Amino acid sequence: MDRTNRHTRRNFIKLSALTTGVFSIGKFSAFASPKAEKPIVVSTWRNPDANAAAWKVLQAKGYALDAVEQGAHVPEANPKDTSVGYGGLPDREGLVTLDASIMDEKSNCGSVAFVQGYKHPISIARAVMEKTPHVMLVGKGAQQFAAAQGFKKGNLLTKESEKAWKEWLKKSEYKPYHNPGQHDTIGILALDANGKLCGACTTSGMAFKMHGRVGDSPIIGAGLYVDGEVGAATATGVGEEMIRIAGSHTIVELMRHGRSPQEACEEAIKRLISKRGEEKAKELSVAFLALSVTGEVGAYSTNNVFEYTQTTQREQVVIKSDSYFK
Repeated sequence: MDRTNRHTRRNFIKLSALTTGVFSIGKFSAFASPKAEKPIVVSTWRNPDANAAAWKVLQAKGYALDAVEQGAHVPEANPKDTSVGYGGLPDREGLVTLDASIMDEKSNCGSVAFVQGYKHPISIARAVMEKTPHVMLVGKGAQQFAAAQGFKKGNLLTKESEKAWKEWLKKSEYKPYHNPGQHDTIGILALDANGKLCGACTTSGMAFKMHGRVGDSPIIGAGLYVDGEVGAATATGVGEEMIRIAGSHTIVELMRHGRSPQEACEEAIKRLISKRGEEKAKELSVAFLALSVTGEVGAYSTNNVFEYTQTTQREQVVIKSDSYFK
């Protein structure tokens, strides 16, 4: 297959024409449109409800930062989502610890890490960005700040997640590699009608991780990066690998130097593989999603498991990403 077809062919699932307001699912294969669009919202993995919440803001000609925050709220509040917020699988001490970051088109950013007891770390991260001189707060300091800002505290460990943790305890095998069927961080990028580009990333981190472990999601430049003059990128998978190459920042800088979002995502994955070696990289699940200021989308992953959700005025679809290892 030639390079052009490889970048444009996608197997995807159409969720709806947005004019209907109902997200029905029907499978088919087609060519994803290479045409840039705005407004647009894209998110990692199969997250139609998150996209729908973000799209509601964009459709009303709202701000992309509000859109990504509202979109992130959906999985954060979903007890059935074991990878984000309430219901997230705990660390190996049985504690749910959350990480999140948010960034606007002017490079203003905020993040929190190792937060316990607060369902919406993305909103705490936004408050860090807007109400403090800092970029990142962690642990007890982040929780003290959240309490001072009036965020509601509660128990995030559901019965289902606690049961899964107790089952894991029987063997207590610590395997710090991401299983995409077990854990899926959400990164969400939005370009609004006014051309403003913003992003958010939120997660409960790797399931049964070491207590205190923080991945890429709250680290600006690793799990998320936005430049309102160029584009944005976000990541999902084994966070340590994104940190090693400052993955999201790398992609945006490649776009700045003329790469398309697709080319930039591919180059970042290949850079990671060149550093880790193909044998090691085959064990890793790493994926990037990028959006340019013109509304062009790119995505690429190590293994053939990554899909992302894309919403425009025309339709909402889940698209299977190309990958290095087929």
